[in-house]
Amino acid sequence: MIYRPLGRSGLQVSALTLGSMMFGEQTSTEDSLRIIDKAWDQGINFIDTADVYNAGRSEEIVGEAIARHRHDWVLASKVGFGPVDGLPNRSGLSRKHIFNAIDTSLTRLGTDYLDIYYLHREDHATPLEVSVAAIGDLLLQGKIRHWGVSNFRGWRIAEVCNLAERLGIPKPVISQPLYNIVNRQAETEQFTAAAFHGLGVVPYSPLARGVLSGKYAPDATPDANSRAGRQDKRILETEWRSESLAIAQKIHAYTQAKGVGMVEFAIAWVLNNQHVSSAIVGPRTEAQWDTYGGALQVKITAEDEAFIDSLVTPGHASTHGYNDAAHFVSGRQPR
Repeated sequence: MIYRPLGRSGLQVSALTLGSMMFGEQTSTEDSLRIIDKAWDQGINFIDTADVYNAGRSEEIVGEAIARHRHDWVLASKVGFGPVDGLPNRSGLSRKHIFNAIDTSLTRLGTDYLDIYYLHREDHATPLEVSVAAIGDLLLQGKIRHWGVSNFRGWRIAEVCNLAERLGIPKPVISQPLYNIVNRQAETEQFTAAAFHGLGVVPYSPLARGVLSGKYAPDATPDANSRAGRQDKRILETEWRSESLAIAQKIHAYTQAKGVGMVEFAIAWVLNNQHVSSAIVGPRTEAQWDTYGGALQVKITAEDEAFIDSLVTPGHASTHGYNDAAHFVSGRQPR
């Protein structure tokens, strides 16, 4: 296993992070436990979950699986989303919700601390200083060791770090952006802001929610068991674009000619960014997990980098004018 420093945190993390979004729903409890045990035996020490993954079932499974080696795992969970029930104060990054959510997560995970606690998304209804101050208290209480941000734009990463310094709170140590070959928007400011402030970067969706596995053919009905076939909300908002599907076919032909698996190539490309500490790979099946590990044996060359640049301009997405619905454009508000 390859281990890399996580920013300036002092932590060493495996180059692959085990993502658990599928555990407890698309992946059965038994299969989830087996995958986690296998990852541990292979040297993986970084595992990622969230309070909203499968209504908390993911956290319960992760907690059970890592209990025997708890202090050797780097365990991360998140706060920010909540149940879709319309009740106030059950989502977002208010002090109340953060304090409620951490206790619920720790109970599910069967532990008394998290190594990393993410602010899962931007909350535009809560001032940043409120959220940062709440995190500072969790650090003092020992409920979290470090913290980070996920899906935060570059200027907000910088402002969070500046607020932490002003409040005398340790700065976040990690940023988790969406990042893959067909969505390179994080390169513009998120990576550079994180690097400036010493945050490690651990992207999610290096396979573009399956688009970069090559399993989706343009103009073909997706398999009913796939994310696109299930009409998953986030893939429809982000990666399910005709331009991305066409690019995936070109990458498939390219990697076939090189004798390299497309999945392994796409993950290795993400890891070849010097700002990246680790890449989150979230398997649905054990077979998928077995494939992901091959990325660590793939060497991305200058020719490979130039080929990808010819498909997707650095700092851009595959689709001209594309904006993620979850990252709305806030700078243009008509009077």
